[in-house]
Amino acid sequence: MFGPLMINTWIAATAVAVIAGVTGFFAVLRGSTFAAHAIPNGAFAGAAGASLLGLNPFAGLAVFSLAGALGIAGLSRRARPDVATALTFVMMLGLGALFVSWSTGYAQEAYSLLFGEVFGVSADQVLPILVLGAISVALIGLMFRPLMFSSALPEVAAARGIRARRMELAFLLVMALATSMTVPVVGALLMFSLMIGPAAAARSLTARPGLAMTLSVIIALVTVWVGIALSYQTDWPLGFFVGVIGAAFYLSGRAYRAAIARPARGF
Repeated sequence: MFGPLMINTWIAATAVAVIAGVTGFFAVLRGSTFAAHAIPNGAFAGAAGASLLGLNPFAGLAVFSLAGALGIAGLSRRARPDVATALTFVMMLGLGALFVSWSTGYAQEAYSLLFGEVFGVSADQVLPILVLGAISVALIGLMFRPLMFSSALPEVAAARGIRARRMELAFLLVMALATSMTVPVVGALLMFSLMIGPAAAARSLTARPGLAMTLSVIIALVTVWVGIALSYQTDWPLGFFVGVIGAAFYLSGRAYRAAIARPARGF
């Protein structure tokens, strides 16, 4: 499990967990969980289209991730955010269905991008994952204060001249960048679980933003590391463990919050 062949797996999974924990914290805080689901799943269409043209599927994944973020931000000017996200998601899924129907040898690649292939991470994939992960975290760090204000205190942000639409677009683009890095490792369908579960659990444990983000990263790391270990030992899909562990953390967080909020008996 810790042999030379698994080094790339541990490195890539650690990078994915860090960026998922950081990005997921703001996705939960801003109420953008639907977008966190739509962008990676819709970007699958880009990978399908790229494979159909004989191009690198990860390039198509990145292009469609960015296109999805721009589409959600653009449509949100004329429609409610949830409606804009749904319309963008449906359009991208429709294109994906069309591209897959035209392809004859895409089944294995489609499965890998949907459910992840963490045990198949090659050495030449590790460096791009680390670079994109570092860029994503750096961008979140640069935007931290205005992003926090626009997420938690929109009125204060507006009074300070922070434009909500610009921050929304910037955050969606960072989420798209993170998606293009993480989907090849944990899969489009599981990225949502890794991004939202730990962040939601962390917010149940504390209301302090810095501590909540730190806990989100820690929970995401534990989820991925334990999931890899269990998947390696049992030969069960990693996605099963990522989903179950993430849900368990969230339910535990909610139970903790309910326990401390319960009035003391006898008073």
